[in-house]
Amino acid sequence: MQEHHQETSNMSREDIERGGGVKSRGNSNNNNNGYLSTPTYLIEDAEAHYWTSWLVPMFVVAHVVVFIVVMYINNCPKHLHTRFEGKCAARFLGRFSFEPLKDNPLFGPSSATLERFGALEWTKVVHKHQGWRLISCIWLHAGIIHLLANMLSLVFIGIRLEQQFGFVRIGIVYLLSGFGGSVLSSLFIRNSISVGASGALFGLLGAMLSELITNWSIYTNKTAALFTLLVITAINLAIGILPRVDNFAHIGGFLSGFLLGFVLLPRSQYGWQGRRNLPSGVGFKSKLKAYQYALWLVSVALLIVGFTVALVMLFKGKNGNDHCHWCHYLSCVPTSRWKCDENNL
Repeated sequence: MQEHHQETSNMSREDIERGGGVKSRGNSNNNNNGYLSTPTYLIEDAEAHYWTSWLVPMFVVAHVVVFIVVMYINNCPKHLHTRFEGKCAARFLGRFSFEPLKDNPLFGPSSATLERFGALEWTKVVHKHQGWRLISCIWLHAGIIHLLANMLSLVFIGIRLEQQFGFVRIGIVYLLSGFGGSVLSSLFIRNSISVGASGALFGLLGAMLSELITNWSIYTNKTAALFTLLVITAINLAIGILPRVDNFAHIGGFLSGFLLGFVLLPRSQYGWQGRRNLPSGVGFKSKLKAYQYALWLVSVALLIVGFTVALVMLFKGKNGNDHCHWCHYLSCVPTSRWKCDENNL
C-alpha cells in the first residue's frame, strides 16, 4: 500500500517507501495480510453460477515472478545503489540479496532498479511520454514484506469475487482500478516514485461494496455485511494517512472499483435465466431492476468523465494540489510524532 515519492536524483534511504522514494502501496501490518478481512454473506439465488478461480492465482504468480526478476537484475552485491555505507541484507542469497535496510526496510531492491522496471514517476509519465508506467507500477513491489501483504490480500479478496463473477469482470475491475489509483497518485504526488498493487486491491474492495448495494435484495445478513464492509474500508483508508503511505492510490483505486462494481457486477433478477421455459404468452420482467439500471448509467457516466478529466489534467502537467489545497491531508496527517515529507504535498 505504501507508495513513495522522491527526487530521482536523490536515491536516498527514504526512496524505497515513497516518503522520499518508493511508496509501496498497501503495506500495513495490522493483520496477516495487510488488510482487514472482508465479510462473507449468503446469496438467496438458486440460479447463481460459480466459476473456478484461476486468474487471481495467475496474478499472484505474475507478481512473484516479476519480483524475482527485479531482484535478480538488482544484484545488490554488484550494484549497490545507495549513498549510505552498508552491506546487503541476507547476503547468503547472493545476487538476490536485499538492499541495506537503511535504504529499503521492506527487504527489496533499490529505487533505481524499480524505476528502471517501470515504477510510477510523474516526470517520466508527463514529460517523457511514458504513460505505460501507470500500469507497469502495479506489478512492482518495494520489498518482500510489501509483496506478501498485497498477495495475501489479493487471495482473500480476489478469489471469492472471481468465483462469483468470473475472470473477465474481475480482471477488468482489478486492472482499471490499479490504473485509476496510479492516475490519481500522479495528480497529487510528484518528485518520487511509486509501486504496488494496492490501488487494484482497493478497487476489488470497492467493487465488493457496490456489488452488495446493487444486488441488495438477494443477500442475507446484508445490513451487517454492509456495516462491516464500510468499517473495513474506513480503517484501511485511515491507515493510509500514515507517513510514507500514498493514500491517493488507495482512494483512486477504491473509487474506480466502486463504480465498476455497479457496471460489471449486477445480478439478474431471480427467474431471468429460466424465462425461456415459461409458457408462450407469459411475460417476464427485465433482466435488472430499475435502480440497477440507474446505478449502471450514473456509474458509466462518472467513469468516463472522471478518467477523461484526470488524464487530461495529468498530461497537461496540472498539479491536483493547486485545485484542492487540503487534499494532501488525505495521504498524510502530520502529528507530534512524525512530519509529512514536502514531496508528498
